Amino acid sequence: MSYFAHESAYVDEGAIIGNGTKIWHFCHISSGSEIGEQCSLGQNVFVARQVKIGNGVKIQNNVSVYEGVVLEDYVFCGPSMVFTNVKIPRSAFPRNTSDDYLETRVKIGASIGANATIVCGVTVGEWAFIGAGAVVTKDVPAYALMVGVPARQIGWACQCGQPLPPVEEQATKCLQCGRAYRQQGLSLEPQF
Repeated sequence: MSYFAHESAYVDEGAIIGNGTKIWHFCHISSGSEIGEQCSLGQNVFVARQVKIGNGVKIQNNVSVYEGVVLEDYVFCGPSMVFTNVKIPRSAFPRNTSDDYLETRVKIGASIGANATIVCGVTVGEWAFIGAGAVVTKDVPAYALMVGVPARQIGWACQCGQPLPPVEEQATKCLQCGRAYRQQGLSLEPQF
């Protein structure tokens, strides 16, 4: 076995798990899911069937990653954050087949804070930062810094995670790591 799974974790036959991944206490990894290399799944993480998780992803304690969710490389999911996968759930009218689930995609490097909720059917852009407790109900631009209920953009975040200073003359630079960015319309793009 090229990955670590704690003895209390359940890894169903047919799950694909990459080298160096660590699966901690009381996790359940469903058949048909794919988890990349060098990931860390904290205590009590559930990964549903057909879920795709990239390389270097960190999922903190008490997170359920439901069918329809795609986590690209280096995504961070804070403790007890929530994904949904059905837009209009009803107990009396079950919607529990693959056809009922909306895709939710979290792009490379994005971070989702503790207790945040990501409503299904949205895309969280590259290196975006979702603050703790935020409720994301629509697509998030790359590098956006989002807070509140419902989540609203209050600025931009650097690839290193630091909030960026205000954009001046369509450009800004991270005070922590020095990366430079240029605003193009409603999005931010790195300048190399």
